[in-house]
Amino acid sequence: MIPVLAIDGPSGSGKGAVGMAVARRLGWHYLDSGAVYRALGLAASWAGVAYDDEARLCDLARRLDLRFVAADDGEPAVFANGRECGALLRSPEAANAASRLAALKSVREALLDRQRAARRPPGLVADGRDMGSHVFPDAFLKVFLTASAEVRAQRRYDQLKAKGFGVTLPQLIQEIRERDERDASRAVAPLKPAEGAVVLDSSALGLQDVVDRVLAMAGSRR
Repeated sequence: MIPVLAIDGPSGSGKGAVGMAVARRLGWHYLDSGAVYRALGLAASWAGVAYDDEARLCDLARRLDLRFVAADDGEPAVFANGRECGALLRSPEAANAASRLAALKSVREALLDRQRAARRPPGLVADGRDMGSHVFPDAFLKVFLTASAEVRAQRRYDQLKAKGFGVTLPQLIQEIRERDERDASRAVAPLKPAEGAVVLDSSALGLQDVVDRVLAMAGSRR
């Protein structure tokens, strides 16, 4: 079996940065499942498909031409149906759309095989909200990365300001709390630690500290 290391957690927990760093250190492939849902949300907006039109969204998800093109800075460029998502992929609007689409069972099922296809030798580091609980339940290591809403909002604020988005910290705290509630209460694959997952609070930890801890756990499990 091709090994999978799953990193789940809420928005702003740092799972993306940790996942990319761990994948680079291991020499494995990396799956940013959140980018898949964000790209679908952008494709839906470009095609004029409403976020509550489940039938059309499901059809769009099945036909979505999604490409990740490696970039020098480590974060790949993402193309949806031939159109580059660019900075919009990390916008608050794309994040909100991803959360709404992820609550739709048929859309999740339509994207399931696409995510599982990322499992290729020598191994995969996958981050998201249900990587260990639903997409890769046989992952040899499952990490649930979390942090306080305030810390996560500050991280998102710093990231978005650096990308030129006009946001405020109180606004982001409110949006993060609302998304946490929506993701945790959805009927399909709710946001929660997978069975056997190691819960790691990164509120007081730096990126390298978290990466080192995850790598140490991976080494001991393997």
